[in-house]
Amino acid sequence: MVGQGKGGVLYTMSRMEFSFLEETLVAWRHVRAGVVDELKNIPPDKLDFRPTPEVRSVRELVQHILEVAMFHTAELSRPDTNLKRYPMSEWGRRYAATAYDATKKQDLVKLLRSQIKDAESAFRRMGDLALWQLIEQFDGSLVTKFQRVHDGIGQEMYHRGQLTTYARLMGREPALTKLIRRGD
Repeated sequence: MVGQGKGGVLYTMSRMEFSFLEETLVAWRHVRAGVVDELKNIPPDKLDFRPTPEVRSVRELVQHILEVAMFHTAELSRPDTNLKRYPMSEWGRRYAATAYDATKKQDLVKLLRSQIKDAESAFRRMGDLALWQLIEQFDGSLVTKFQRVHDGIGQEMYHRGQLTTYARLMGREPALTKLIRRGD
């Protein structure tokens, strides 16, 4: 299977490599590429833009995406996953200090790209079987690690949508809309 992404091949997956893990990583990579495209579409001097004072700025939104991805990667790749190991208020310090150190657009783009590669490596080292392990969620319910990874991908897609809304509020056409309009 080959998927064509902007600027070349986004992913390849042969029948020999196919697994639920690889399919999951392809989906995450696709969403992450979209987040990167939307961030690249926003001018560097607009990283502090926020639609209202109560919501995250562009920079804070991207840092949050990284924080959650880094948290998920760190906890879900452990054999003793514990989502309640630290309170949510400590996630940034414990898991994502590098995300909050990245304040320039090019640094955020670079970190988005390197973090997904680190996550892929961590999950591949574990293998498919380990991701079927049941874990306790924040509310006490049980899910597989795979489900939490998919929840993280959904969370990232949700925030990608926020970035497109921010772009529209700045008077810019979102990157995905440009891509669709051009027919790439």
